[in-house]
Amino acid sequence: MPSVFSDDREQEGDLSLVTRMTGHSVPGIALAGPPGASPHSAKPPAEGHSQLLQATCIPCLRASLLHPPSQQLWDGRRSCPCSHWVKEAETTDMTESSMKKLASTLLDAITDKDPLVQEQVCSALCSLGEARPVETLRACEEYLRQHDKLAHPYRAAVLRAMERVLSSRASELDKDTASTIILLASSEMTKTKDLVWDWQQAASGVLVAVGRQFISKVMEELLRRLHPGTLPHCAVLHTLASLSVANAFGVVPFLPSVLSSLLPVLGVAKQDTVRVAFCSALQRFSEGALEYLANLDRAPDPTVRKDAFATDIFSAYDVLFHQWLQSREAKLRLAVVEALGPMSHLLPSERLEEQLPKLLPGILALYKKHAETFYLSKSLGQILEAAVSVGSRTLETQLDALLAALHSQICVPVESSSPLVMSNQKEVLRCFTVLACSSPDRLLAFLLPRLDTSNERTRVGTLQVVRHVINSAAAQMEDKKPFILSSMRLPLLDTNSKVKRAVVQVISAMAHHGYLEQPGGEAMIEYIVQQCALPPEQEPEKPGPGSKDPKADSVRAISVRTLYLVSTTVDRMSHVLWPYLLQFLTPVRFTGALTPLCRSLVHLAQKRQEAGADAFLIQYDAHASLPSPYAVTGRLLVVSSSPYLGDGRGAAALRLLSVLHPNIHPLLGQHWETTVPLLLGYLDEHTEETLPQEEWEEKLLMFLRDTLAIISDNAWICQLSLELCRQLPCYDEAPQEKNFLYKCIGTTLGAASSKEVVRKHLQELLETARYQEEAEREGLACCFGICAISHLEDTLAQLEDFVRSEVFRKSIGILNIFKDRSENEVEKVKSALILCYGHVAARAPRELVLAKVESDILRNICQHFSTKVLGIKVETKDPALKLCLVQSVCMVSRAICSSTQAGSFHFTRKAELVAQMMEFIRAEPPDSLRTPIRKKAMLTCTYLVSVEPALDEQARADVIHGCLHSIMALLPEPKEEDGGCQKSLYLETLHALEDLLTSLLQRNMTPQGLQIMIEHLSPWIKSPRGHERARALGLSALLLRYFLEHLRVSALVPFHNLGLLIGLFSPRCADLWPATRQEAVDCVYSLLYLQLGYEGFSRDYRDDVAERLLSLKDGLVHPDPAILFHTCHSVGQIIAKRLPPDQLISLLLTMFEALGDPEKNCSRAATVMINCLLQERGGVLQEKVPEIVSVLRSKLQEAQGEHVLPAAQHSVYLLATQHCAAVVSSLLGSPLPLDSHTCMLWRALAVEPRLAAQVLGLLLEKMSRDVPFKESRAFLLGRTPDRVATLLPLSATCALFEVMSTPAAGPAVLELYPQLFVVLLLRVSCTVGVQLPRNLQAQERRGASPALATRNLEPCSSAVDTLRSMLLRSGSEDVVQRMDLEGGWELLRTSAGHEEGATRLARAMAEHAGPRLPLVLKTLACTHSSAYENQRVTTTAFLAELLNSNVANDLMLLDSLLESLAARQKDTCASVRRLVLRGLANLASGCPDKVRTHGPQLLTAMIGGLDDGDNPHSPVALEAMLGLARLVHLVESWDLRSGLLHVAIRIRPFFDSEKMEFRTASIRLFGHLNKVCHGDCEDVFLDQVVGGLAPLLLHLQDPQATVASACRFALRMCGPNLACEELSAAFQKHLQEGRALHFGEFLNTTCKHLMHHFPDLLGRLLTTCLFYFKSSWENVRAAAPLFTGFLVLHSEPRQQPQVDLDQLIAALQILLKDPAPEVRTRAAEALGRLVKLA
Repeated sequence: MPSVFSDDREQEGDLSLVTRMTGHSVPGIALAGPPGASPHSAKPPAEGHSQLLQATCIPCLRASLLHPPSQQLWDGRRSCPCSHWVKEAETTDMTESSMKKLASTLLDAITDKDPLVQEQVCSALCSLGEARPVETLRACEEYLRQHDKLAHPYRAAVLRAMERVLSSRASELDKDTASTIILLASSEMTKTKDLVWDWQQAASGVLVAVGRQFISKVMEELLRRLHPGTLPHCAVLHTLASLSVANAFGVVPFLPSVLSSLLPVLGVAKQDTVRVAFCSALQRFSEGALEYLANLDRAPDPTVRKDAFATDIFSAYDVLFHQWLQSREAKLRLAVVEALGPMSHLLPSERLEEQLPKLLPGILALYKKHAETFYLSKSLGQILEAAVSVGSRTLETQLDALLAALHSQICVPVESSSPLVMSNQKEVLRCFTVLACSSPDRLLAFLLPRLDTSNERTRVGTLQVVRHVINSAAAQMEDKKPFILSSMRLPLLDTNSKVKRAVVQVISAMAHHGYLEQPGGEAMIEYIVQQCALPPEQEPEKPGPGSKDPKADSVRAISVRTLYLVSTTVDRMSHVLWPYLLQFLTPVRFTGALTPLCRSLVHLAQKRQEAGADAFLIQYDAHASLPSPYAVTGRLLVVSSSPYLGDGRGAAALRLLSVLHPNIHPLLGQHWETTVPLLLGYLDEHTEETLPQEEWEEKLLMFLRDTLAIISDNAWICQLSLELCRQLPCYDEAPQEKNFLYKCIGTTLGAASSKEVVRKHLQELLETARYQEEAEREGLACCFGICAISHLEDTLAQLEDFVRSEVFRKSIGILNIFKDRSENEVEKVKSALILCYGHVAARAPRELVLAKVESDILRNICQHFSTKVLGIKVETKDPALKLCLVQSVCMVSRAICSSTQAGSFHFTRKAELVAQMMEFIRAEPPDSLRTPIRKKAMLTCTYLVSVEPALDEQARADVIHGCLHSIMALLPEPKEEDGGCQKSLYLETLHALEDLLTSLLQRNMTPQGLQIMIEHLSPWIKSPRGHERARALGLSALLLRYFLEHLRVSALVPFHNLGLLIGLFSPRCADLWPATRQEAVDCVYSLLYLQLGYEGFSRDYRDDVAERLLSLKDGLVHPDPAILFHTCHSVGQIIAKRLPPDQLISLLLTMFEALGDPEKNCSRAATVMINCLLQERGGVLQEKVPEIVSVLRSKLQEAQGEHVLPAAQHSVYLLATQHCAAVVSSLLGSPLPLDSHTCMLWRALAVEPRLAAQVLGLLLEKMSRDVPFKESRAFLLGRTPDRVATLLPLSATCALFEVMSTPAAGPAVLELYPQLFVVLLLRVSCTVGVQLPRNLQAQERRGASPALATRNLEPCSSAVDTLRSMLLRSGSEDVVQRMDLEGGWELLRTSAGHEEGATRLARAMAEHAGPRLPLVLKTLACTHSSAYENQRVTTTAFLAELLNSNVANDLMLLDSLLESLAARQKDTCASVRRLVLRGLANLASGCPDKVRTHGPQLLTAMIGGLDDGDNPHSPVALEAMLGLARLVHLVESWDLRSGLLHVAIRIRPFFDSEKMEFRTASIRLFGHLNKVCHGDCEDVFLDQVVGGLAPLLLHLQDPQATVASACRFALRMCGPNLACEELSAAFQKHLQEGRALHFGEFLNTTCKHLMHHFPDLLGRLLTTCLFYFKSSWENVRAAAPLFTGFLVLHSEPRQQPQVDLDQLIAALQILLKDPAPEVRTRAAEALGRLVKLA
C-alpha cells in the first residue's frame, strides 16, 4: 500500500537526486519511515561532503539543491529552511513512536471479551483521535494492515472507532490521509466476496463518514471498484446507496458515471443477492435524485434536470421489469418492485405512458404471488402518483382492474400482530386517495354498490375505503354527501360487530366533514348511541391473540370514544348534538349508553355556557321530545346509586346533573357546585369492591334532601315525586336501583309540605306495590321509613288507614275466594306492613320514636303478626311472617340503642323480647332444622344484647346455653345428597350462632371473658357424642380466632389461661371424629399465636414452629393408631417448644386431669403429650432438667400425694429418690433465674460442712468438665459467631452462689480458697461477651416475678457475683470493698472493661490479700498450658497488672512475674503474646519514670513485636503498633529519633497488608508519627511522608471502611508536613470524617495541586502507581490507573523526562488483561490520557 505522505518512487527519486549532486550517498536518510512517522523525522547524514545534510529534511533538501540558498542563511543555524531542527526532529520521532505504542496497545485490547471494556478501548482510541486524529487514524490503518488475520468482529470495532473519529474530525484530514483511509476502508469492505454484514457495514460507514468531506475521492475509489464488464461487490453497491442518502448533493452529480458503469453489467448479474443489491442501489439513487431535484435551490448544480437520468433509469427499468421481475425468487421480485416505485418518477413521460399498460398489470399480478404485499402497494402508490403527475390517459383504461385489485387487498383481514399487513393497508388506502382525487365518480360508482352486499369482508373493506376517502379527498366528496349518506341505510342494519365498528368509524369521519348536518344525520347519531348502549356480554366476537386489550376494540368501546370525540373536538357538531342527546337519557333501552351520553352532554353544556345563558338554557316548548327537568333529575340520581356500572356512570351522571342545574332549577347552582365534587371525590377514593353501598346511597339521599331544602318549592317537589313514581316500572329488571328509587321517593315525600300529597302517594305505593317480590317489599318499607323522618304521624296513620281501607279488605276478600293463594298473599302484605313499621322505627326521629315504640309500633307489628308478644296471642303459621317480626324487632332495638336518649330510656320489653326470641328458638325441634327461624332469632338476639338495659349474667348465660342447646343437639351436618338448601340453612344457622357468641364475647374481650365462653362449651367439648364435640370444637376455634384477630395488647402481660386451654383442647387431637381432631389443632394453633400476641409480637408475625401444626393436620385424617399417636407426639413437641415456662405447670395439671377422660383415645393422647413434654422440657437429660424440677416443685407445693394423678406421683417419686450427684444434676436443671424454692434446696445442701464441701467439689467438677459456651452457627450468615452460654456451667455458677451465701459453708470455702478463686476467675474470663440462651433472654426482658431471685442471670455477671460471694465468705471483705469502690465488678462484667476489671482485681488482691497470692499464683501456674485461650489470656492480663504494684516486689514476685511474662511471650496464642506487650505498655501508665529508664528496651520489645513469628500479620505486631502509639509521646526524643525512621520503614509494608486491622493500625500510627515528628525530625521524616502519599491516596478506595477512614486521618496529618497550603486545605476539606467522598473529583484536585507544586514527583508517583497495578484489591487496582491518568492529565510537557512512557504503557497493557472489567476499563481510560505525554 502506498505511503501516507508520499509515493515511495518519489522518495527514491529524491535520494537519487541528492546522490548525483553531492557525489555521496545519504545513509542517514531512510527511504520510508514507519507508518505515522513525520516527513521531518529522518536522521541526518554523516559528516562528509555537505553539512547541509546534517539538518535538512527531504523536501527542503530537494528545494535547496535545485535553488541554493545564501550561505549566510545556512551558517550558524544549521537548519533547513522550514526551521525543523534536528533535535526537534528527534523529539518528534520519539513522540510519534510513543503515540504509536499507545494506539497499538489500545488496538491490541480491542479483542477484549467484555463489551464495556471494548467500548472504553474504543473511547480511548477516540480520545487519541480527538487529540491526534491523523496519527490515530494512521495507527488504526497500520494495525488493520499488519493484522490481516484479525477476526472480522474486531476489525469492525476498529473501523467503528475510526468512523467515530471521522465523524467529528474528518475536516482535519489532508488529502493523502483521506486517500489512505479510503483505500483501507475500500479494501476492508471488499476483502471477502462473502457477505459479512457487520464488518462490511463498518467499513462502509468509514467511507460514508469520509464521503461527507471528500466525496470526490470516495466516489473515485468506488468508481475504481466498478470494473467494466465485471459485477461490483455488494458492499460497494450498499456504500453507494448509503452515500446517496447521506450526501445526496455530492453523489447525484456522479450518478451518470455510476449508472454508466453499472447498467452494462445488469445483464451479467445472475445471483439473486447481487440483483437485490442492484435493486436497492437503484432505489436509493432514484430517491437521492428526487431529493436533489426537489431542492435545487440548495444543490451545487441547479442546472441538473430529470432528463439527465431518464435514459439510464429507463434502461435499468427495462432490465428490472422485463427480466428480473420474472424471477422465481420472491425476495428479488419484491426488491425490483420496491425500486420501480421511485424509478417511475424519473422515467420520461412518454416512456411512462407507454409502459403503464404493462407495468400496472405486472404489479397487480404479483398480488397473487406474494403473501406480504406491502412493498407492492407502496410501489404501486408511487407509480400511480407518477402517472397522475404526468396526466396519464392510460390510467383510465386500467382503473377497473386497479380498483378491483386494491379493493381485494383492503378486504383482507388485518392481523394487528403483523406490522407489514397494517402498513400494506395504509399504502392501499393511499392508492385509493390518488384515485379519488383523479376519478372520484368512478371510485364511488365502484364502492357504494358494494355496501349493499351481505359479505362481511366486502362490506367492512368498503366502509374502510369510504371513511378514508371522506377524510383524504374531502373537496372531491363535498357535493356527494347526500349520495353517501343514503348508501349507509343497509350497513346501519347489519348486526355483525366488525361491520358495526366500520360503520362507527365512517360516522366519525362524516361528523368531521359536515355529513351529519345533512338530512338523515340524526339516524347516524342515534346509531352511535345504540352501539354505546350495547352490554359487554353481547359482544359476540373474541379478539385475536395479539390484541392487548380485548375490550378496547369492541363496538361499544369504539362508539363511546367516537361519541365523545365528536362532541368535544368537532365544533360544528355542537348545535346538532345539543340538546338532542338529552332525549336518550330516560328510555330504558339506552341505559347502557348513559356514561358516554353524560360525558358528551357535560362537554356540550360547558361549551354552551361559555357561549352565553341564552345558548345554554333549554326551551322545552320547542323541543317536545326532550325529557322534563324532573325526569332528568330522577333518572340521573337513581342511576348514580350503582356508580361503577356502565364504566362509571355514577360519576358521569353527577357531573351532568351539576352542569345542568340552570335548566333544572335556578337556585341549585352554588350548592351543587360545592356538593357534587365531594361526591365525586368519594367515588375516587373507592372502587367497586370497596365502596360501601349503604353509605353511598345515604350520601345521595342527603344530596337529594339538601337539594329539596334549597328549592323549598312544594309544587316543584310534588312534581318531582310524581315523576319518580312514574319511573318505578322502568326498574323492574334492576332491583337494587328500584330499591333506591323507593328511597328517593320517600326522601322527596319527606320534603313535601303537603300532607295530602304525601298521604296520596303513600296510598298509591301501598296499592301498586308488588308484594310477592321480596326486594320490593324491602324497598317499600325503606320508603315509608325515610318518609317517617318528617311525617311520622302521617306515615303511621297511612299504614293504619291502609289496613282499614276497602282496598286492603277487598284484597283479602278476593284472596279468600282462592283458598290456595289467600293465606300466602295476605301474609306477604302483612309481612310488608311489619317491615314498614320496622323501618319507620329505624328511620324516624329518635326523640319521637321512643314514645311510640312500645305504644304504637310494637303494638301494630304484633297485631299484624296475629300473635301475642307480651300478652298477645301467637297464632300465625307463616314462618316468613315470623321472620319479618324478628327483623322488625331487630330494627326497633337498633333504633332504641342509637337514640341519644337511649341511656335514659328503659326498654322494658327487652328481656321479654329476648325471652320471646329464645322461645322461638326453643320451639324449634332440637334434633332437626327445617326453617330459618332459629337463624333469624339468633341474629335478632345479637342486636338485642346491645340494647339497654344490659342482660344480667344469668340472662347472658341462658342465651348462650339455650342457643348452644338448640344447635349442638342437632343431628350431624347434612350432606350434599340430602339437599343443598338444607346444608346451606344449616351453615347459615351455625354462622348466626357464631355471630351471637362473638357479639357476647365482644362485650368482654379479656382472657376471663374468653374463659367464660369456653366454660359454656366445655360440656359439649367433653360430650360422649362425636358430632357435638365436633361442633363445640368448631365454635371454640372460631371464638379463639375472633379473639386473636381482635386482640389489642396495650402492655406485655401474660396469658394466664394458656396452659389450661391448651390442656383442654390438645388431647382432642386423638378424638374418634376426624373433624374434631382438625379443630383441636386449630384451637392449639390460635392459642399459641395468642400467646405470641401477648408477648408483643405483631399480628402478621408467623412463627415457623407454630406453623408446623397446620402440616400435621393431614396426619389426623383417618389415621391408624400408630400414626395418630405419633402425630399427637409431634403436636406435643410443638407445644413444648412454644409454651412459656410459666404455663407448663397448668398444662401438665390439665393433662393429668385428661387422663381420666372417658374417651380412651384422648386419655392416651394426654399420656403421650405428658411424656413428650417431660422429654422435651424436663427430662433427665441436661437440657430437659430445668422444666422437670419446676413441675416437681409446683406439684409438691400445690397438691398432696393422694390428690395427684398416678403419672404425676410417679414423676415426683423418681425425682425425690435421687442420690447426691443425681440431685445436684437435677437441681442444676432448674429454671433460671432460680426461684426461692430452688434456692432453699441449694442452701440446704450447705448445712453440713462435709456435704457442703462435697457439693462444692461436684459443682466445681461440673463447671470445669463442661464447655463454658457454644458458638452459634450465625457465622454462616456472614457475621461473627455468637457465643451462647451452656446451661450446666451457668446453673453451677448460680448454685455456687447460693451454697456459699450460707454462713455454714465458710470452712469449706476456706478449704478450697485457691481452687475456688482460680476456677471462678477462669469462669469470668470464659463468659465475657457470652450471651444467655434465647429463652432466658426473653425471660430476662419480661422481667422476673417476685418469687424469683433478683440476681442478674447474665453469665459473666453471675460469675462475678459468685466470685464476690466467695471472697466475702472467705474473709476477704477488703478486696470486695475496694472493688466495690472502684467499680471493678462492673468492669469485669463487660467485654470492653474486662481487662481493666482484671487489672483492678489484681491490684486489690495485691493490696488486701497479699498473703494469699503465692498459693493463687501457684494454682494459676497450671493455667499456663490451659486448653482455653481465654483463660490464658485472662491470667496473663492478671499477671501483667501485678507488675504495676509494689506488693509484687515486696513479696518477691516481680522477677517471677517478669519471667512468667517473658515465657508467655513465646506462647502459641498470639493474644497472650499481645497481652505481654500490653502489660509492658501498662507499666508505662503506672510508672512513667520506669518507661524512660526502660525506654530503649520497651521500644525494642515493641519493634520486635512488629516482627513477631513468621506471620507478618501477627496480632502481636498489631498490639505493638497500638503500644507504640501510646509510648511514642513518653520516650526520650533521642530514643525516638533513632527509632523513628526504623519504625516508619517497618510499618510501611503493613499499609498493604491483607488484614484490615493491620492496615488501619499502621496507617493511624503513621498519622501519629506525622503528628509528633515536627521540628528536628521533619527533614528526616519528609521522605517517608512523600513515599506514603500515593499508598494513602489509593487506599482511600480500600474495600474496608476503617482503612479508608485511617487514610483520611493520616492524610490530614501529613498535609502540614508537605508545606503546601492548597494541598493541605484540600485534604482538610475533602477528608473530614463522616463526609461523603467523591473519589474521582478528589483525586483530580489532588493531582492538580501535586503537579503544580511538586512537578518533580511525577516519576516517583507514577512508579508507586505501577506497584499498585498488581494490588490484590480490585478497587485499589482500578484506582491506580485512574491516579495515573489524572497525574498525566495535569502534568506539563517539561515533565516528560520523568516518565518512562514505555514502561507505563507496558504496565497498562498488562492491566488490559486483568480479570476485572473495571480495572481494564480504567487502564484503557488512562491510556487515552497518555496522549498528552506522547
